[in-house]
Amino acid sequence: MDERAKIGGPEAYYFAADGVIPNSRQPLLVYRAGLAADAVAIEMAFAAHAWPPRWRSGVFPWHHFHPHAHEALGVASGQGRVLFGGPNGREIALAAGDVAVVPAGVGHCGISASGDLVIVGAYPAGTLDTAASRGETGAAASVATVAMPAADPVAGADGPLMALWGAATKA
Repeated sequence: MDERAKIGGPEAYYFAADGVIPNSRQPLLVYRAGLAADAVAIEMAFAAHAWPPRWRSGVFPWHHFHPHAHEALGVASGQGRVLFGGPNGREIALAAGDVAVVPAGVGHCGISASGDLVIVGAYPAGTLDTAASRGETGAAASVATVAMPAADPVAGADGPLMALWGAATKA
């Protein structure tokens, strides 16, 4: 089950574990028009906040999650729909300029995309960005040990992510 709340700017979505996808106590954050709709500008913003960009592409069209890292998805152009939280999660439309910050363990699957969709993907500096598509042994335990990032990839060290994820970790 997930809930949505507007807290300090980004939309926050919560997803419980479903037996296959571990999800997270930390909310998925969606910043609408969070950054300029330009791949280079998104890469520069992510890098400036210690989230080095690692790829440009779309979202895999199968359910997967990252057991060892958080992930930032910055939409440089186009639009798409992503199912977050696993097969029973929530479908969210993303458009150029939007940024989704996916906590470690939160499932995501590309559902549809315009022909010009380009997403810049980034992970906090020093993290391992491997993906898993099933509840691999120890995945939930691994997700629980992923450290808070040094900064919010959109707004920096004082960005909303720091308070929202910090509060969820303490809950």
